[in-house]
Amino acid sequence: MHTTATPTASESGTETVPTAHELLGSALHDEVVAHFAAKPGAPADSVVTHQVRECLRHLYLVSRHPDLLGGLFLPVEQDIDEIWHYLILQTREYHELCEQRLPGGHFIHHRSISYDAYQAAPGRESAAEEALRWIPLYTAAFGPFDEDALPHWTVVRFLHEELDLSLAQISDIADTAVDGEAPVRGTA
Repeated sequence: MHTTATPTASESGTETVPTAHELLGSALHDEVVAHFAAKPGAPADSVVTHQVRECLRHLYLVSRHPDLLGGLFLPVEQDIDEIWHYLILQTREYHELCEQRLPGGHFIHHRSISYDAYQAAPGRESAAEEALRWIPLYTAAFGPFDEDALPHWTVVRFLHEELDLSLAQISDIADTAVDGEAPVRGTA
């Protein structure tokens, strides 16, 4: 762990996860929100702020769990991937984010691949297992998925909309998958 923005253990033994503002710094955070909110047909600033938050949560999880999540298909919607692309183009800031502010302390590479090409490689069953792998890691770090996060995580939205699972039921699935570990909650 490399900087004060990196999670530290608190007295209760739970992890404090930095917010999107803390990870990016206020100037870059506000720049990203303004950039995406200014696009034609963009959602409200508050929705873009949640998109940025979920992008940083995705990067946080990849950084913290490279052994479990490295190289997996992106489980978030296109809007989150576009924010990630924007951050990558801010090369100095992105480098600092990856190596100094995220918990893994390593550069997070991005490789674009079509869903069809990805699904053909590991197979449908493996792709589903990989998508579900994110849920317990997310809820352990950030708490249950909320209505603001739901639109941005493909597998969670599928479970909620297509299988009619409530966010509480999805969280319960995640809590049982943590193997008895007490979930670690944060605010990023």
